[in-house]
Amino acid sequence: MSGPSRRLFLAVSAAVVAAPAVLRAQTAADVDVAIIGAGAAGIAAARRVAAANRRFAVLEATSRVGGRCVTDTSIFGVPFDLGAHWIHRFDGNPPGGPGSVAGLDVYAAPRGQTIRIGPRNARDAELESFLSALVRSRRAIADAGRNRIDGPASRALPADLADWRATMEFVLGPFVCGKDLAALSVLELARMSERDNDAFCRQGYGAFIAKLASGLPVRLSTAVSRIEWDRNGVNVATSKGSLRARAAIITASTNVLAAEKIVFKPELSKRHLDAAAALSLGSYDHIAFDMPRNPLNLQRDDLVFEKSSDRRTGALLANVFGSNLHLVEIGGDFGRELSTKGTAAMIEFAQDWMASLFGSSSKKAIKRSYATRWNEEPFVLGAMSAAVPGGADARRILSEPIGGRIWFAGEALHETQWGTVNGAWESGQRTAEAVLRQIGALKKPEEDRPLPRSQQRRRRRGEDR
Repeated sequence: MSGPSRRLFLAVSAAVVAAPAVLRAQTAADVDVAIIGAGAAGIAAARRVAAANRRFAVLEATSRVGGRCVTDTSIFGVPFDLGAHWIHRFDGNPPGGPGSVAGLDVYAAPRGQTIRIGPRNARDAELESFLSALVRSRRAIADAGRNRIDGPASRALPADLADWRATMEFVLGPFVCGKDLAALSVLELARMSERDNDAFCRQGYGAFIAKLASGLPVRLSTAVSRIEWDRNGVNVATSKGSLRARAAIITASTNVLAAEKIVFKPELSKRHLDAAAALSLGSYDHIAFDMPRNPLNLQRDDLVFEKSSDRRTGALLANVFGSNLHLVEIGGDFGRELSTKGTAAMIEFAQDWMASLFGSSSKKAIKRSYATRWNEEPFVLGAMSAAVPGGADARRILSEPIGGRIWFAGEALHETQWGTVNGAWESGQRTAEAVLRQIGALKKPEEDRPLPRSQQRRRRRGEDR
């Protein structure tokens, strides 16, 4: 699926800037669209509704925009992406394209990776063996997807991976999806779009998304607790009062929906709740270290994997943006278990793991440290979405509007870019267009098609009304 066009992006930008009166005129009790959540999906939806000159409200439970895409500069004094960091589909347009947002430096991520085998770099023959195992594993998953028989992705891996198997399971599972391959649908993984053309934003991906939200009337620290709907509209109860809307776009995470953190009346069907559970969020966290003077002797944005023997492993992204920041990435079941033990246990593991690859002196080079714990964030409850075995078609269910009043959007709803900011953005944009059609602000697709010539002649004669 192609990304949003630059022409549409410019039109939306112009609408947000040129129509402040429309945005200021909205009232809490009378908007066309209520948008729940100010992550990438919510921001994209809001920009599209703004471009249509319709009244809307964006309700965000936390004190910031961005959702799972947020940049902090206070912890280490440099941009630190607490959540999403990799900009996938660098050749697309917002939020992935170069030059999409003025004043931000987006550059291509280095291709390739460093492989460590114990305390040394892999030799050429060993690196070739890693790359061969990776290509064969991806091909086997793609072949399994063509068979359209769902099951755990781990079963699709080649049987002859030998001592590279644990590494392949980490790279293709926890590192990419936040889930172990045994807990991931093989059809889901086979449908995933290529994520090799990546980029970074020097000011942080969260700063990138926040800039796209500039000018939007986002109501921060406004948690939604209850949504009631009927054929006449939607009533949204929040921590700061209620509002009435003609329709609502809900971008809450699938874990929040499955946990029923938001009360719906009428209640969400079991079918929808089961679909949200089937698209549950995996676990993925950053353990960050400030390490001045490049003690590991690595390049800027150097990605390091180890040849692992079990699931107690991670990845290292070194010298982020050319700074002293180093990120140890953990995910999947192991990452979730480690996160439950707390920040100190996470940092201790990352220090020991890095010392096993670069020597004990690496611990002394650490000046400051920090660990994210996305599973504990009450308005998220995880990292990125990925379908469980047998659940690859769940997003089709969750994409269905409820009563012509309620729509869901987010990265979990994108068929091929699930788990990414780009996927969330495209989902939010197209969901907003569906809502605008429903309320009569856009033509429906069938209205855009030219009539057959015979019908055109009848209409001109007044025979067809």
